[in-house]
Amino acid sequence: MTDQNRSSEFPYLHGFSATEQARLVKQARLAEATIFHDIDYSGARRLLEVGSGVGAQTEILLRRFPELHVSCVDLSEPQLGAASANLGAMPWLEGRYSLQKADATDLPFEPRSFDAAFLCWVLEHVPSPARVLNEVRRVLAPGAPVYITEVMNASFLLDPYSPNVWRYWMAFNDFQYESGGDPFVGAKLGNLLLAGGFRDVTTQVKTFHYDNREPARRKTMIAFWEELLLSAANQLVSAGCVTRDVVDGMRQEMHQVQNDPNAVFFYSFVQARAIVY
Repeated sequence: MTDQNRSSEFPYLHGFSATEQARLVKQARLAEATIFHDIDYSGARRLLEVGSGVGAQTEILLRRFPELHVSCVDLSEPQLGAASANLGAMPWLEGRYSLQKADATDLPFEPRSFDAAFLCWVLEHVPSPARVLNEVRRVLAPGAPVYITEVMNASFLLDPYSPNVWRYWMAFNDFQYESGGDPFVGAKLGNLLLAGGFRDVTTQVKTFHYDNREPARRKTMIAFWEELLLSAANQLVSAGCVTRDVVDGMRQEMHQVQNDPNAVFFYSFVQARAIVY
């Protein structure tokens, strides 16, 4: 769902346009309460953020944990440029973060450089999540917590049933998987962290579930989800994964569901916490 550290040949599903960069900021704010509800970096001072993208999560980390200094790494120069502009527009954050171009499988830091780490919507995009986690563990000090938030795209449900949305969503996930990513990696975080030498591994399933109880939030989320889906449209059409007719049908169905008085939106993701010993 965000930018990631990956080889330069690895296709990023969402692209790097200004529209997409703005979407990432919107996404971070929309999901903030759910993502950060159980995250606790009390006592940490030096945090590593892997796949920091446009700095949207960085701002939230610095706002919620005023003692932190965040070292951001990302492989994309356009995203780092956007992060510099976004964070630089907030002078109260000056001196509390750094931005560096780096590959998450070869981090430019000494062992035990950090006492916390944060990854959000990153491992879904990398060819080797295990290598990334090994590097993260290498640069964390003993006792350091890591929080990882990841997608579990098999959980998505939109009602009323929308066939073009479903076709597009399957193509979306197939493209990511065939490109070397993993749209279902959230369910695998426990195994990945244990295999990577982390301890005290816990996971939570977190859910966006909107129906008639929260119609305004439902409408906002469905509208945002359409933006997320459309961010991949050009790549999917160019790759022959979907036709323009399917894209147009998906957009029409999203609008119909958004305005349906009995619509349901459901999506679950997984957040893991672990400790380095």
